[in-house]
Amino acid sequence: MRRGCGKGIGRMRGLADWRMARGAGWNAWCLALLTVILLVGGCRSNPSTVPTSTRVGVVDPQRILGETNAGKRAKDMLASFAKNRQALIELEEKELRRMEEDFVKQGSVLSATAKREREEQFRRRMAEYQQKVTDLNREVQDKQKEVLDGFRDKIEALSAKVAKRLELQVILDRGRGGPTLYFDEAVDVSSQLIEEFNKTYP
Repeated sequence: MRRGCGKGIGRMRGLADWRMARGAGWNAWCLALLTVILLVGGCRSNPSTVPTSTRVGVVDPQRILGETNAGKRAKDMLASFAKNRQALIELEEKELRRMEEDFVKQGSVLSATAKREREEQFRRRMAEYQQKVTDLNREVQDKQKEVLDGFRDKIEALSAKVAKRLELQVILDRGRGGPTLYFDEAVDVSSQLIEEFNKTYP
C-alpha cells in the first residue's frame, strides 16, 4: 500500500509540475501575442505613415509649349533650324536638275563614252544627295530632341515648384499619349504653370 501511495503521490506531483509549466508557457505566449497586437495596432493607428488623401494636378505640355514665351522661342528656333537645312537640300536638288537638263541637251552630240561618264557622274551625285538628305534630316531630329528634352526638364522643375505652392502630391501629364485617361478640368494646373514659366523665363 505504501508503495502504491508513493507512486500515486509522485504521479500527482508530476502532474502538478506539468500543469504549472504549461501555465507558465501559456502566460508567456499570451504576453508575446499581446505585445505583437499592441505593436501592429500602434503602427496602424499612426496617421503620419500614410496620407489620408492625395491631391493631384495635371498639366498639358503642348499647351505650355505653345503659350509660354520660352516655348514660343523654342518652336521658332526649331523652325529656323529646319528651314536652313531645307534650304541646303533645295540647293542640291537645283544642282541635280541642272545636271539632268545639260545631259538631255547635250545627249545627241556626246559620244557613247562621254554619255557613260556623265551618267556615272549623275548617279554619284544623286547618291551624295540622298546621303545628305538623310544626314540633314537626322540633324533636325537630333536638334528637336535636344530642345524638347530641355524644355521638358524645365516643365518638371517648375511643376515641382507649383505643386509645393498648391500643396499637391502629384502632377500628371494630361497630353495625348500620357498616363492620364480621365481627369476633372478643376485639377488642371496648366495655367498656373504657364504663369510660373513666364515669370522664370520671361
